[in-house]
Amino acid sequence: MSKISETLANEKAAVTGSVVGPIKSGVQSLPPRKIRIIGVPLDLGASRRGVDMGPSAVRVAGLEARLEALGHNVADGGNISVAIAETKHVGEEHARYLKEITETCTRAADQVIETLEHGMTPVILGGDHSVAAGSVSGVAEHYRRQNQKIGLIWIDAHSDLNTPETSPSGNVHGMPLAALLGLGPESLANICGFSPKILPENTVLIGVRDIDATEKENIKRTGLTEVYTMRDIDERGMRTVMEEALRSAGRGTAGYHVSLDMDWIDPEDAPGVGTPVRGGATYREAHLAMEIIADHGRMLSLEVVEVNPVIDEHNRTADLAVELISSAFGKKIL
Repeated sequence: MSKISETLANEKAAVTGSVVGPIKSGVQSLPPRKIRIIGVPLDLGASRRGVDMGPSAVRVAGLEARLEALGHNVADGGNISVAIAETKHVGEEHARYLKEITETCTRAADQVIETLEHGMTPVILGGDHSVAAGSVSGVAEHYRRQNQKIGLIWIDAHSDLNTPETSPSGNVHGMPLAALLGLGPESLANICGFSPKILPENTVLIGVRDIDATEKENIKRTGLTEVYTMRDIDERGMRTVMEEALRSAGRGTAGYHVSLDMDWIDPEDAPGVGTPVRGGATYREAHLAMEIIADHGRMLSLEVVEVNPVIDEHNRTADLAVELISSAFGKKIL
């Protein structure tokens, strides 16, 4: 038995050995979950440094205590090991640090699989958004072994659908969704030995507002149709968008992974992000999206990425990340 397996087995025994108490009245109405926090302090996929400190910032903001206050049983699995940029060669300029990123994402996928095998819900803390290539691969592989597929809710200012051939920067944090849909890069797309990880009809983008011209072509290539821009949210409202999105991601699937890039939120409310873009979701829109996800009760796993404490203001963005995770796990106003 691996060290991770042994640790998870002990955690599971500890959880199942005692009955988790009822959820506090007026706080949340969802059944309690066994949650495992997994940090992936990866910053090799971006040109701006600092998101490697994101997992620590979110922990300092009180994530574990907030989830436990909702009645959940929470275990912190620590951080996945990540290479340090200064000790590695950048590799090919069109996919910078791809080898090291793939190795990190493979380790993350393995830990996500073991977490799910032990009946726990993974909460992954990034790091830049390239970590999603690992986390989603792990969730998809776990359910593939049960002959089931998963959906994906991708909440982001960017579509992250570049490939090494189309990327203007060579930054891999702009490629994870392309990898998950089977476009490449090949090493990232083939984590866990199969590709694609998710089907276009079960993949939904929400809140995008900064898309490269080549990414628009890749959206057409993949057959993605469920792409909700900030204009869609402005015109139709967050509730309508989220209800449609969750139906699409949940149709014929075991449930869905939620990948939340904090740059989806307007920089007025989330200043400390890797790639800020004006015109994002408001504080309340972001909470409403998470509350609707909680209401549906089909979230299999959650990740929050791109928190950058280096450019944050008094840890505001990490505090908001904790609030939004709490909403996704059932925190209610009344």
